[in-house]
Amino acid sequence: MKYDASIIISTYNQPDWLYKVLLGYAQQTHQNFEIIVADDGSKMDTYQIVQNFKKQTSYAIKHIWQEDEGFQKNRILNKAIRASKSPYLIFTDGDCIPRKDFVEKHLTLRKPKAFLSGGYFKLPKMISEKISKEDISNQYCFDKFWLIKQGLKKNFKLNKLTSRGLKENLLNQWTPTKATWDGMNASGWKKDILAVNGFDERMKYGGEDRELGERLMNLGIKPIQARYSLICVHLHHERGYKNTVDFDRNKQIRKETKSKKKTWTDYGINQS
Repeated sequence: MKYDASIIISTYNQPDWLYKVLLGYAQQTHQNFEIIVADDGSKMDTYQIVQNFKKQTSYAIKHIWQEDEGFQKNRILNKAIRASKSPYLIFTDGDCIPRKDFVEKHLTLRKPKAFLSGGYFKLPKMISEKISKEDISNQYCFDKFWLIKQGLKKNFKLNKLTSRGLKENLLNQWTPTKATWDGMNASGWKKDILAVNGFDERMKYGGEDRELGERLMNLGIKPIQARYSLICVHLHHERGYKNTVDFDRNKQIRKETKSKKKTWTDYGINQS
């Protein structure tokens, strides 16, 4: 079967969150896509979540798994890219529930020689845990009034959930946030990603996804700001894998990518 998009979802030992995310994809207005769960060494309960979801839906779902050797997200993403069957790839995380128009918007806004930079709306732990299957199917978790009723404080970021049409386009243009490749919500053409050799597998947590976007830009692939168009809610979680050593090393790799205008990494999909 020919798919319009491959949805690559990275995950690590968050089966309850992954289940909610998969439920979000079951609500999509555009349904011609495959799902690839890029699993960086989770335990068996994540595998069971994927298998159970396969039985509940007609979507094509692949579970790509690797041994747990610490934070190796870029490595599993490269494996998922190789396994993908679509010319257009949408990347997200297993703790980001997509709004029902998520896939449709990615496909509508895509352009040749460009990648899309989306955003997210972060939820506190209490609301993240409270979201049910019904809240996702009814799209309550994207409704500002429902969220406020659950205890969410009002702030400007709620515009991400309420903007449509002209307001949405204006906020995309006016936001001071630069368009970057952020792994929780970004998309691009597979041929462009292969042209820069995918993700750099030397990199741990901390800007490891943005470095791919920087090589794409060096190649002439334009980033498009769409953080008010491509909507997902980010469920709360701790980041126990975050550390200064890895972050500083990543900064050095990114600095070299920028200063030398590198378009290729020798540590990506093709390491021959």
